[in-house]
Amino acid sequence: MPDYDLHHHGDREVGPGLIDLAVNVRLPRPPLWLREELASALDSLAAYPSTVDAVSAVAERHGRASSEVLVTAGAAEAFTLLASAFRPDHAVVVHPQFTEPEAALRAAGHPVSRVILSEADGFVLDPGAVPSDADLVFVGNPTNPTSVLHPASALRSLARPGRLLVVDEAFLDAVPGEVESLAAGHPGVVVLRSLTKTWGLAGLRAGYVLASADVIERLRAVQVPWSVSTLAGVATVACCRPSALEEAEKLAVAAEADREYLVSGLAASGVDVLGDPRGPFVLVRVPEGASVRARLREAGYAVRRGDTFPGLGPDHLRLAVRDRATTDAFLTALRKIL
Repeated sequence: MPDYDLHHHGDREVGPGLIDLAVNVRLPRPPLWLREELASALDSLAAYPSTVDAVSAVAERHGRASSEVLVTAGAAEAFTLLASAFRPDHAVVVHPQFTEPEAALRAAGHPVSRVILSEADGFVLDPGAVPSDADLVFVGNPTNPTSVLHPASALRSLARPGRLLVVDEAFLDAVPGEVESLAAGHPGVVVLRSLTKTWGLAGLRAGYVLASADVIERLRAVQVPWSVSTLAGVATVACCRPSALEEAEKLAVAAEADREYLVSGLAASGVDVLGDPRGPFVLVRVPEGASVRARLREAGYAVRRGDTFPGLGPDHLRLAVRDRATTDAFLTALRKIL
């Protein structure tokens, strides 16, 4: 099995003076109302944190029982918890996707099989490609880095007795209407969510798990005490309010329009956009991609290399969706390089 740097992420690409198209966090800072709410909680930091209110807020937001919710220090913590709480006989990660699930499984000593989705088929999920004996399966939706949104029906078809299906929905709130989500619940399915991407909270680490009560209890048993900070709990409550959900939907609609603008500009520049992107980023293939990435960096732009994702190579680049002014300037720089 080829080696990949599974711990390489977009934040390694950014640097002083670079315009960031490498990290899939849309807002440069949390909105003012959220910053004010976080600031108002600073006086409570002397007390140990509790996630009781955050759990209740998430449960209400998704129509789940509180026993079916675990608040985590970002969605990434959940991968480590799953790898620690379960002892799969055959763990499978569907690639290309976020690499931390595989990294967490390997760090816990679990062998991992990879199912590589086909670029020629647009990275569409083929449930039949997942081995029937797989008892722990990870898949992203929409998938990072392909931005492909898999049908909920295809995901549900992967669920079966004796198998835990983990669906990483870290970017689902950036899809208008949150279509194809399994957050409402399905037997044998674990859903992971993140507050990082929409609300500009990467530095705070806030996310949660939705699953059956018995799965949540196993994850809670291996979670480090007080791993979720007071401020992360406050942010979780705030971002689950109806007003915040309404704002998130507006941000998702705007991101969709900005993505289509980027895709159109790339196509006009002769750049192949792969798959059918539905998230706030796109995957492209360009000849001599490593050189293009380096030259973009010289021109002042950071983009995400693709060759650390299993199934992709050095000609693949992931581009975060930004506002139209940033996109226009980026496309101008890209055309000079190609």
